[in-house]
Amino acid sequence: MKRSTTKPPAPPEPPAIEKWTKEDVHLWLMTQVKVHQTCADKFIEEEVSGDCLVGYDKTDIVDLGIKHGPAVKITSYLERLKEGSQYESQFPAYVENWTKEQVNQWLLQHVKIYSKYTERLQEEDVSGDCLVCFKKQDFLDLEVKSGPAVKIREELRKLKEKPEPTLQPIPDTSTDQIATPKPVELNLPQSIATKQAASYNKTESKTDETVGEKAENLPFKRTSEKKEIPQTKAQDLRAKRKETVVTTTLPDSQITVEIQKTLDNLLKDDLKMFHFYLREYTKSKHKPIPRSKLEGKDTMDTATLMTECYGSNVALQVTRDILKQINQCDLVCHLEKKMGQPMQQCSSKEVLKKEANQGDKLKNLLTCGGNSLDNYDRFVVVANKSSPEQVQYLQFLSKLKLFCVLDFDPESASKGGLCYSYRESRVANQHTPSQYQGQTESVIKNLNLYKQTSWVFCNGRHDIDGDSNRELDYKKWLRKSCRDVEQLVSFICNPEVLCHGRSLIIFLLLSPVDTEKDPIFDTYKSFIKHTDEKNIITICESQSTYEKWGELIQDKCDCDIDPLSIYELTLSEVNGTVMALGPFNQSSGRLLPSSDSSAVVLTQKDEDLMTALDVLCLNQCENIYDENSQEFRDCRIKVEEEFYRGGKVKWWNFYFCDKDTEKPFIKRDKYENVKKMIKSQSRDSNASVNLLNLFHHPGCGGTTLAMHVMWDLRQEFRCAILKDNTLPKDEVAIQILKLMMLESDKPSPVLLLVDDSKETKNPYDLVICIRKAIEDFTNINMDDVQNCKIIILNCVRSQSPKEQYRQHNQHNSTPCQYITASLTPEEQKEFEKKLKELKETHEKPENFYSFMIMKSNFDTKYVEDLARNTLENFDFSTKTDRLFAFLALLNTYVAESEISLSLSEDFLGMKMIRWREDSVLDRLKPYANLLIIDTVEEWGGYKGIRILHHTIASACLEEFEKTYYLKVSDIAMEILHCDLFFSVGVVKDRFMLSIQRMLIERQRKKDGDEREPFSPFIEKIHSQQGRQTVQEIFWRASSRFETSASIPQALARYLYINERDFPEALKWAEKAKNIKENPYTFDTIGQVYKSNLKTNMHREKQETTHNPEDLTTNFKIADNAIRAFKRAQELANPEDEPVEEAADDESDDYPRKSYNIYGYVGVLEIAFLVFEILGKLPFFEESDPMKKKYLQSFLQKVIPITSVYKTDNDINNRYVEIIREHEQFLLNLKNEVKEMFDLLDCYFTYIKGNNSEFDSKNRWTISGHFKTYSYNQISALLLKTLQDVGLRYPFPDPYYLALLLLWPSLTQENTEIGTYVNAIRNSSRKHLSKLFRHRSTVAHLYLGKEEGLKRLISKPQLDENFKMMRRNTLAQLWRNGDIFKDRAIINRLLRVSGTIEQGEVFANYGKLKIPVRPALIGGIRTGFSTEKISFYLGFAISGPLAYDIQHEN
Repeated sequence: MKRSTTKPPAPPEPPAIEKWTKEDVHLWLMTQVKVHQTCADKFIEEEVSGDCLVGYDKTDIVDLGIKHGPAVKITSYLERLKEGSQYESQFPAYVENWTKEQVNQWLLQHVKIYSKYTERLQEEDVSGDCLVCFKKQDFLDLEVKSGPAVKIREELRKLKEKPEPTLQPIPDTSTDQIATPKPVELNLPQSIATKQAASYNKTESKTDETVGEKAENLPFKRTSEKKEIPQTKAQDLRAKRKETVVTTTLPDSQITVEIQKTLDNLLKDDLKMFHFYLREYTKSKHKPIPRSKLEGKDTMDTATLMTECYGSNVALQVTRDILKQINQCDLVCHLEKKMGQPMQQCSSKEVLKKEANQGDKLKNLLTCGGNSLDNYDRFVVVANKSSPEQVQYLQFLSKLKLFCVLDFDPESASKGGLCYSYRESRVANQHTPSQYQGQTESVIKNLNLYKQTSWVFCNGRHDIDGDSNRELDYKKWLRKSCRDVEQLVSFICNPEVLCHGRSLIIFLLLSPVDTEKDPIFDTYKSFIKHTDEKNIITICESQSTYEKWGELIQDKCDCDIDPLSIYELTLSEVNGTVMALGPFNQSSGRLLPSSDSSAVVLTQKDEDLMTALDVLCLNQCENIYDENSQEFRDCRIKVEEEFYRGGKVKWWNFYFCDKDTEKPFIKRDKYENVKKMIKSQSRDSNASVNLLNLFHHPGCGGTTLAMHVMWDLRQEFRCAILKDNTLPKDEVAIQILKLMMLESDKPSPVLLLVDDSKETKNPYDLVICIRKAIEDFTNINMDDVQNCKIIILNCVRSQSPKEQYRQHNQHNSTPCQYITASLTPEEQKEFEKKLKELKETHEKPENFYSFMIMKSNFDTKYVEDLARNTLENFDFSTKTDRLFAFLALLNTYVAESEISLSLSEDFLGMKMIRWREDSVLDRLKPYANLLIIDTVEEWGGYKGIRILHHTIASACLEEFEKTYYLKVSDIAMEILHCDLFFSVGVVKDRFMLSIQRMLIERQRKKDGDEREPFSPFIEKIHSQQGRQTVQEIFWRASSRFETSASIPQALARYLYINERDFPEALKWAEKAKNIKENPYTFDTIGQVYKSNLKTNMHREKQETTHNPEDLTTNFKIADNAIRAFKRAQELANPEDEPVEEAADDESDDYPRKSYNIYGYVGVLEIAFLVFEILGKLPFFEESDPMKKKYLQSFLQKVIPITSVYKTDNDINNRYVEIIREHEQFLLNLKNEVKEMFDLLDCYFTYIKGNNSEFDSKNRWTISGHFKTYSYNQISALLLKTLQDVGLRYPFPDPYYLALLLLWPSLTQENTEIGTYVNAIRNSSRKHLSKLFRHRSTVAHLYLGKEEGLKRLISKPQLDENFKMMRRNTLAQLWRNGDIFKDRAIINRLLRVSGTIEQGEVFANYGKLKIPVRPALIGGIRTGFSTEKISFYLGFAISGPLAYDIQHEN
């Protein structure tokens, strides 16, 4: 081009970033960003050109192996570059010249933050020029808490207005440093490192010259002069911590080749596993090799990378360590043999060298380097024999969140033993290893795992007699118990039970293990088969015990456990160290309000027993933190941020606002109404239990409002939240009464919060159970019963809270309240004010989306815009975006739903690594701002991820459909397609349950108590895509939920209600019945037939001509319907009902376990439909009195059908033929109807009465036998009778007599007595339970202390001792069991010894164990703990009953 002579040319425009070469990127980093050359070189190595660079964020840069400090700086400069601007510092120049050491000094001396934060920043090379680029999130990513992060940024801003601060050098106190410099002879790797460092200095100067030469041709302007690049010092290459050093004099090239040859022996998958552990290797001082460098590398490349990164000697050690981790022990031996002596480890004396501070080591092992035991979700302890002297120093066990203890001391449960001591202050259920066998969910439920500690006796238990409880020698233990313990270990290590990396196993050696032939050593080997050895630590009572144990494990398991062992602290020191760790209990104890404005202490043991309740104390949150500390301030920032983003409200939220009165918690408009409602019911109502409903839209703050009211009433009520809805209601009732009477002679009023997210009848069932418990089974004096006040505040999630409120007020006398997704003007002002307050303490509170949704008065446009902007680059083909879509679907259609962190990690391919909790959120960017991690109480409090607010989830679904043409059915099919979600596992089961709920759970109609015919999800698909897609969803779901009857049952409902396709509906109803025969599946079959019959009748009414063959069809349908309803009624036995799964019709149409009489009602309905069909026939027309009389006479069998007068024609003749074919069916109908009416009349008459006793004529017959025959005569007659009737006699009378006469005594023992107990249970259940299943039988005879017939004492005889007592008072004593505390009763009745095993009570006579039922509710608690007990024995028509059960210890 010819240059103009008149005008100088304009400088050429810098090319777009996308056109930069990788060399251009390198130059920009060196001259503009001014990072160290090693950082810039990483970009060259990874071939990062301009078009790649524009897509990079901080995470991508860190993945290159660049430390966090430079990565933040590069990211900041890159952002400016993409905006078209240059980076301009907002801080004094001296700040950007600070080294990372000077930054450390400034933070410690002037900002005054914790040293652990400053050390973390220094580790990540945060110098001054990097620090000024940091945003709050960058600090958080380095695990610096929100409070300090905000403080650092604020102090940086203040530097612009202050003189330069003085920085004082910080003395190095590291024990690894040498105080006086000495000449050191360098080994080969050290000398190489030193040469490399020296040559680097020379190379650097040459590089600077080269950069200067190229500067003229840079594709961007230079804005500042070259800054000196920090140099690596030779001494920095030295090890900073103790590690095993491998020394060798072999050339680097030979070591690389040997590593390569070793790796060549690995299979492809094994090499992948080697790469996985290599990028996670942390034992060396060197930074792990990043994933990006290892991807696709072969064995030669891998070996070269390792020697370059670690140096040849350390590379050998790394290779050896990782091969061990992936169980390639043969290759380890081969490598050691090949390389010779240099691979040998330090001597055992060096291995046992004393740690600088074993107290700190113990803290680090238990807390992962923190100060609180909360880092681990659960602990598992394995202990051997202890001495009584040691037990006093093992109190720290009560502070750990113990999942279970594997105890090899048979004396542990005896006085002075470890288990005995633990149970003095905490609850532990005593188990055996065999109790851990079976379905995971069943084991967890039966043993109360997660809720209470399981104490497992792994080799005998001497406090209970019997051969099965004796301690075994090693050989017998191997044969009889080893397999059970191995299965127990496998259960514990199942990641669906205890997540890997979130639980810690502690081997507590309280006595020496001298030989490998010890059960506890076999148990250790079992653990390392199932989990990483890093998850196991050892605490030994002495160093000598550790040396033997360590040698055994080193020799037999090839594991060096020294880094994971504590052996130089006394047990007293161990105890003190652990007790000093957080979380701290309240120093004054947790307090509950009591009578006369007093307070009582809630002990940890009492709280352990109330597994269903989360108790709110008077002094909740007090005396836990130093409230002037930074830790307290950090806690407040974190808790507030979680809540306002969309997390569940915590008691801390109210506590913080109470402490800062100028920033109170927002009081909703209905706050005072709810509070007054509770107080007035407590004051004015005569009922002992009151259920108050608070109806609320999802996500509008209903539960938060209820908790706010409860917080402010904690001085007047003993307050608790029902946190476990899975427990039986009678068990919950006992726990509530325990809370009411705790540490007090008089009952205290109780306020219970129930969060009823499914709009169920559960709270009403709970009211009945509590009232029954107060009336019958509590230790409350008659005068105090009227003072029992239990208020249940039931938060009912509703789609139409205002309508439900109106309906409730029309039909109920008890008050209720409602709250909707709409703010009053006053509330809006309060939210505006709160936003200003949050801006003072939090960065970007505008991103607290749940808060902002409420502040916007639930503005749909705000939510829609948020969803649209967030989903701008949504791509359903990627796993991260699919996972987000799954969450959006679940959180829209299923209340309280989430996907567990572990399942999310599995889906994203993140398993096997100890990820930070928020790592999943990192992977889910850019959606992380819409997500939150919650603790889910079920199954031990695992972590689950969900969308912040259900309106956001719903808006995202709308955006998927509108912009990306992705329907809810597409997302559902994708979930159902994924095998991972439907494999076996506890957490996965909860996810599967959520999917089931989405498919089948129906909402209540707006205008009544009935429910919609189908779930909202199915309604949506039906309205959008119709039957075909609905069926495809159900077909796919039925193949996933093969053992669930509710899916085919729901499809049957859809087909017969919506589509009137009765053949297809019947097919799916039959499929449900084949999966599980219960009242509900048979009822569905009956409903299909009934609907078919009604449809036929309606069609026939519209037709002008009639086809007689329709009558045949209808009779067959009716006959099948009656058979189905009869079978449903037969199966409606409470002991046969399913308890594991609530089918669709079960959960929605009938309350659980209350099918009761619905089968009878179904039979009646069909019978009357048949009568209606007959009444429409020409010769039976009901409108004609004479013809109607003919019908009645026919049904009464007075005249045959052939004698009925009728017009003689083909149609009538055909009708007669059809009736004759079905005559038996039709004539039986009248008798069946009469029988049904009689049964129902009996049923309804019975439930009207209050008498819980059932008088049997046969019982009076037995009483007569006693007067007529002597003992021997009646015994002989009884034995003959028992032979005649066998064990399946339909009436319980002979077996009742057998219990009375053949019950064991000191002089005689009948080994068949257990058989008769089972026989009377079966007989009474069949004979008596049909109508009286909800009434308990009572004993009329009790076991006394004499012999023969005199030992049988009747209830009237015992009542003779209380002639002067009022009748109702005496009745109350019998009902609540207090009668057995009276001396007159104690003197006459015999106390029987027994045990509780697997939740069952047994009376023990030598080796004879006889099953007995507890007479009173709450006689035994859940958890399947094996306990020694004693009780009084009563004889009821349903079998022997245990009264006044007492635990021996």
